Amino acid sequence: MDSSSSTRKRDDHDVPRGPRIMTGTPLVIANTVCFFVGSVASSLLTKYYFIHGGSSRWVSTWVQSAGFPMLLFPIYLPPLLGLTSRRPFTGFDRKILLMSVAVGFLLGVNNLLFSWGTSYLPVSTSSLLLSSQLVFTLILSALIVRQKINFNNLNCVILLTVSSVLLALGSSSDRPPGLTRGEYTIGFLCTIGAGLLFALYLPVMERIYRRVDCYAMVVEMQTVMEGAATMLAMVGMACDGGFRDMKEENRRAFDKGPGAYQATVASTVVMWQMSFMGTAGMIFLTSSITGGICMTSLMGVNVVGGVIAFGDKFGGVKAVSLVLCVWGFCSYLYGMHVRGKGRRSQAEEDATAVEMAVTAR
Repeated sequence: MDSSSSTRKRDDHDVPRGPRIMTGTPLVIANTVCFFVGSVASSLLTKYYFIHGGSSRWVSTWVQSAGFPMLLFPIYLPPLLGLTSRRPFTGFDRKILLMSVAVGFLLGVNNLLFSWGTSYLPVSTSSLLLSSQLVFTLILSALIVRQKINFNNLNCVILLTVSSVLLALGSSSDRPPGLTRGEYTIGFLCTIGAGLLFALYLPVMERIYRRVDCYAMVVEMQTVMEGAATMLAMVGMACDGGFRDMKEENRRAFDKGPGAYQATVASTVVMWQMSFMGTAGMIFLTSSITGGICMTSLMGVNVVGGVIAFGDKFGGVKAVSLVLCVWGFCSYLYGMHVRGKGRRSQAEEDATAVEMAVTAR
């Protein structure tokens, strides 16, 4: 074995992509933890920001991507410490750069839609609506990365669609005090739009990652994407007075005081970066469908978190919607389990047949 092969084998930072990774590896676990913790915490912190006097949707958009400089540490520290022989941004050609910037702008728009939706809707309602992104993910994955749609997929799609329709028809009484029907509708549509764009992001990134040969490059691409999303947010802040709003909120508007405001903004920046990096890692190491499933699985946690942290209402319609979402999610997991078991059995039968053929000779 040559030196480059041995370096790749011992270098977790340069781990090869998805199909060659077992789901129990530390890198997959680390990305999953980042995704779950970051997604739940960032959603609750964003709602906390709006509840206690924060009002700038551009500021809320900016914090979702402004933590990208944090990624420079895992990019440059391993080479400096001699943990990898790969130089940062090796293989980062013009096409990958342009694709990263384009997807970054897409993420920026998604972040803005999420901010609008969160500013108007209770956390539990927005979480249930975002769970419908799995429907879009299944459809777009079939179109973009040729994901096969079977009975379990369709069952999941139908259940989640019915869940979202029930929520739309029955949650008008869930509007916070002072929120008009028009504002509630805007929040509803923006949240659905954010789910659609995120669903598009998942299979698009899975397709792009087929050009990527190591996890380090995923981190580098994520840095570029988040940088582009931050630039879009800063342009919006400059045009719409977002920087002025941030100063005003820090001084007077945020009812918990300047210290709490700064801690909220800083924590939200960190949590969002964990969420997005965890998402990117999961897509690279597994698949876009897995990312969509994990997003859906967080729905129940966010609903419960909204009820506990902010006293969101949890009536009968929302309970039925939650049950349908969980039902669809579990049916999808069961289908994955059955298909995985079938593939393992087929592999064992093939291996046995080959062994018998060799023995017969």
